[in-house]
Amino acid sequence: MNTALDLAAIKQEVINISKEVGAFIRTEYNTFDRAKTEYKGVSNMVSYVDKEAERMFVEKLHKIVPQAGFIAEEGTGKRKVGGLNWIIDPLDGTTNFIHGLPLYCSSVALVEDENPLVGVIYDPNLQECFHATLGGGAYLNDKAIAVSAVSALADSLIATGFPYSHLDRMPEYMRLLTEFIYKSHGFRRIGSAAIDLAYVAAGRFESFYEHNLNAWDVAAGALLVTEAGGEVSNFKNEKDYLFSGQILASGKIHQEMLDILGKYFNK
Repeated sequence: MNTALDLAAIKQEVINISKEVGAFIRTEYNTFDRAKTEYKGVSNMVSYVDKEAERMFVEKLHKIVPQAGFIAEEGTGKRKVGGLNWIIDPLDGTTNFIHGLPLYCSSVALVEDENPLVGVIYDPNLQECFHATLGGGAYLNDKAIAVSAVSALADSLIATGFPYSHLDRMPEYMRLLTEFIYKSHGFRRIGSAAIDLAYVAAGRFESFYEHNLNAWDVAAGALLVTEAGGEVSNFKNEKDYLFSGQILASGKIHQEMLDILGKYFNK
């Protein structure tokens, strides 16, 4: 790890920036016109709010760690090969935002190679800020958080999301979903992977899994989960979840989740 970095100080600055950008997003939410929506795919939408929020993040984060590159959902900034990069989803839950559902957040992580060092997820509607540094624990606002102590899938609440591309895997996804429904307390599909991961870290969900995600969906949330005492992997229990497109994050039921996921995705 780059020992010259003051991760606690960097995290506080990211929190401040996230709240500033969050205030902008929340203001735009109140007056947003769905006619201004742009489409990257049939169910993959973007708005001027995403783009402006990302521009704000990139401008402000560059001043904190000038040597870092950027991996951002809307393509702002330039990725650095190796070393430090900011990984940014300025508005995770864009579909919710566009439809007027107050379930969205920003997600910002500072990573070195593929290792998250700082992660901040901010929900401007609930004013909940989830934050972590490598080795420094995970927090919700000023309170330390930990993953759920529940140790059995049968007693668990699970979160997932449905892929909006590669829909050829949807039959397996639905069979998997059915099995988990029978074997758990139930499912939630919020529509924001970053919020799902933050809620695993806070013990609100016992586990979250999703197929076909991007690094900006998971980088900050993965650090939150591991710093809160949980486990994060792909569906084969490998640690290259950041760019693999698969993520499983859990408290005490990780192996049970892996056993079932493997039947559908690791053939």
